[in-house]
Amino acid sequence: MTDKPDPKQADKLRNIGPKSAAWLRQVGLRTREDLAAAGTVEAFMRVKRAGFKPTLNLLYAIEGALQDCHWQEISDERRSELILAADAATALLPPPRYKPAAAPVTTTQMAREEESIAMPTLFDEPVDRD
Repeated sequence: MTDKPDPKQADKLRNIGPKSAAWLRQVGLRTREDLAAAGTVEAFMRVKRAGFKPTLNLLYAIEGALQDCHWQEISDERRSELILAADAATALLPPPRYKPAAAPVTTTQMAREEESIAMPTLFDEPVDRD
């Protein structure tokens, strides 16, 4: 066996699993330096703008990777800051293509007729069978 470092392990970031790493690679963030240059919120937004559906866990994972700590160790105050920044950036995104923007819901009520028309049924009149 050799003591050479595995090149794949050298690029592996703490908290970033295979799916998240694939998303980040697809948006051009391949190294820790790339992540640091973009910043936590911008990296998260690049993934989101690319059409993926990241959760807040990715936001925390990126922050943890940059701080070199487990994502659950990020303080509640810092999490709140990240959420506010991500929400503000998300609000600036254009609406998705091929989907109409959400509009207010309206309810239409049909007026009932005052007089209902009696419809004959099959059993209205007795039938003589002689």
